[in-house]
Amino acid sequence: MEKRKAEHIRAGRGAAGRRIDNYLAGMLRDIPRSRIYRMLRTGEVRVNGGRVRQDYRLQENDDVRVPPLFQGPPRVQAAPPASLLNRLRKAVLYEDERLLAINKPAGCAVHAGSGEQFGVIALMRALRPDCRDLELAHRLDKATSGCLLLAKDQLYLRELHELLRHNRIHKHYLALVYGKLRKKLEISLPLRKNELRSGERMVMVDATGKPATTVFHPVRILRDATLVQVQIVTGRTHQIRVHAASSGHPVAGDPKYGDRAFNRRLRQAGLRRMFLHAERLVWQPNATLPPLSLHAPLPDDLQHFLDHYGTTERD
Repeated sequence: MEKRKAEHIRAGRGAAGRRIDNYLAGMLRDIPRSRIYRMLRTGEVRVNGGRVRQDYRLQENDDVRVPPLFQGPPRVQAAPPASLLNRLRKAVLYEDERLLAINKPAGCAVHAGSGEQFGVIALMRALRPDCRDLELAHRLDKATSGCLLLAKDQLYLRELHELLRHNRIHKHYLALVYGKLRKKLEISLPLRKNELRSGERMVMVDATGKPATTVFHPVRILRDATLVQVQIVTGRTHQIRVHAASSGHPVAGDPKYGDRAFNRRLRQAGLRRMFLHAERLVWQPNATLPPLSLHAPLPDDLQHFLDHYGTTERD
C-alpha cells in the first residue's frame, strides 16, 4: 500500500463557486464519497487552514489541504454493460460544446455506491471520453426520471450553479399524488436532512431547516389521485416528496414518504415505480448564456399507467 502525503492545492479560477465535496470527489475519483464526507466532518480537509462544511463553495486561490490517504493498487473497473451505455446514449436531449443534457432513466443513480456499480456520471464519461471534466450540475433521485444537466468544463459548471442559486433555471416536474387536488397548492415549509443509524437519509419539515417552496398545479384528476405539474422554487433534497407528503398528497409509489395502502393499490394496477418525472428545464439568459428550454417526454411506463388508471377529469 502506498501512502500519499498531505497535499496543499490552490483552487484555480475554474474551481471557484464549486462545492468542496464535489471538488474533492472529482479530484479523488478512487476515494469513496463516504470517506470524503468523513474527512470534511472530522476536519481532515482544511480550507485556508480552517474547517469547512461539505456545502462550502470554493473561492479562487483558496488553499485546500487534503490529508494523507492510503491507496491500494489501481482497481480494474468492470466495463459498463453495452445495453446500459446504449440506454444512456439514446437518452441525450441536447448537447453543445459546453453542455450535455439527458433524460435520465428511472432506476439509474447519478453516482455509483450503495449497491450501485455504475452511476450516470461514470457512464456519461465513458460515452464522452474526450470530456475529462464532465460533471453533474445538479442531481435527481435514483427513482426519478427526466432532465439532468452535465457541464463539460468547470467554468460552465460554475455558471450553471450561479443560475441555479439565483433561481434562473426553472425546474418543472410531473407527479401523480394521492387524493383529488382541485386547485393550485403552494407549500413553503423549511426542510432539514437527517441521517439514520442505518445510513439512510431522511428529510423532514423542521423549523430549523432550510427554506423551501414548492408549487403544485393540478392537471388531471383520476379516481383517487391527481396528476400535477410541480415547480420548485428552491432545490432541496427530496423537496417535492416531503412537501407533497406533508400536505396529505404523497407522491404515488414513493417508498419512503408515501402512503403504503395507496402505493399497494397502484402496484396492483401496474405502477412499478415512483411517479415523479423532471419534465422541463427552462433558464433565463444572462450575459454569456442564451435562453434554453429542455423537455423530456413522460416515459412510456408512466404514460401507459396514466392511460389505463381509471376515468379522468380535466381542469
